[in-house]
Amino acid sequence: MNLAIGLSLLILFATGVPIAISILLASIIGIEFFSRFPLVMVPQQLFVGLDNFPLMAIPFFILAGNLMAAGGISNRLVDLAKSIVGGVQGGLAMTCVLTCMMFAAVSGSSVATTFAIGAILIPAMVKHGYPKPLAASIQASSAELGVLIPPSIPLILFGVSTDTSIGQLFIAGIGPGFLIGFALLIFLYVFCKLRGFGLQDSQDRTCFTTAFQRAWAAMLMPVVVIGGIYGGIFTPTEASAVAVFYALVVGACYRELKLADLMPVLRQSVISTAAVMLIISAAALFSFLISRSGLPANVAAWVTAVFESPWAFLLAVNALLLVVGMFIETGAAILVLAPILTPIAIQFGVHPVHFGLIMVVNLALGMITPPLGVNLFAACAVAKISIDQMLPWLMRFVLVVLVCLLAITYMPWISMGLVNLLYG
Repeated sequence: MNLAIGLSLLILFATGVPIAISILLASIIGIEFFSRFPLVMVPQQLFVGLDNFPLMAIPFFILAGNLMAAGGISNRLVDLAKSIVGGVQGGLAMTCVLTCMMFAAVSGSSVATTFAIGAILIPAMVKHGYPKPLAASIQASSAELGVLIPPSIPLILFGVSTDTSIGQLFIAGIGPGFLIGFALLIFLYVFCKLRGFGLQDSQDRTCFTTAFQRAWAAMLMPVVVIGGIYGGIFTPTEASAVAVFYALVVGACYRELKLADLMPVLRQSVISTAAVMLIISAAALFSFLISRSGLPANVAAWVTAVFESPWAFLLAVNALLLVVGMFIETGAAILVLAPILTPIAIQFGVHPVHFGLIMVVNLALGMITPPLGVNLFAACAVAKISIDQMLPWLMRFVLVVLVCLLAITYMPWISMGLVNLLYG
């Protein structure tokens, strides 16, 4: 059955069928022709996959991010970031990274970050003499932070699929997110110095006090969400609802979120939620069949026999996930692979929270690598260029993130330091 499902899945992927539909059809083929399960298992397992209370956080965080994007947050965060790093050569490129770090803590979505920030900063960088493909590459790479810095939808999916604490995953995401962000900042500073970009980046820079006064309410949102979870005031699911309420209040206070804006925001949030939930339900059915076939136990036995040390195992997992992330959407890859790989990682002594960050960072790289690369398509759409124009510039940023990935993999304290400090 596993072979039939796997071949069906590969054929459907190759023919361009959407990922969620591919997983669902491959599972139905496996049930109908290669198992004794009745087809009634399909709707049952689709419902079981969605019948999980923590999943309620996903539509709320999606809605909160869309409300903040429509409420005038983007321009304020850009001004704040520019007031901090805009005074140095390459400051505008560094502003892009810093703004994405801030917006990631608001939206939790890399694609939303690309569109919201890229629409402002890509034209600004081009105006200041940066090649358009370089500007788009900077934006796409920086927006990757949207899935690491909490709140993060992929981290929620990992927590739900492996029964790992979402609160701890959120805390653990702070270290890797800041590591990658600061690595990109340092690289851009040196790169712009060597290549002569960004000589006029200090123009139109707002003073920090003024920029902070305009943006402090937006920056308070991640403090409310993470502080509320850690303080025991509310769960991550309840925090997502609080985030929506806070986004509405901030948008109203900024006087940029109008009543007429609510319907488009709600429509976009429903569409995004439906796409995510379809993948989750299809992956739940797929995971049920795979687990009943005994594949996870067989894989675990094979892996433990082949790889004798945690270092070798993690290196093999990194290689696997880097390839998977290039071809499979992040959420689907987490839901299918996390239940299989996490128990094996635990056998090797890897903490599940640490492994969750390794997995998410790996798959986040797939967002900036072809052929799937959703951030690439989003940045290309904003910059109005083709992906092949970006690739020569993009490889530099991929290498920077790869170095950070190795550090996150083999230095657990980057992810677990805050978790151990806060949770003992």
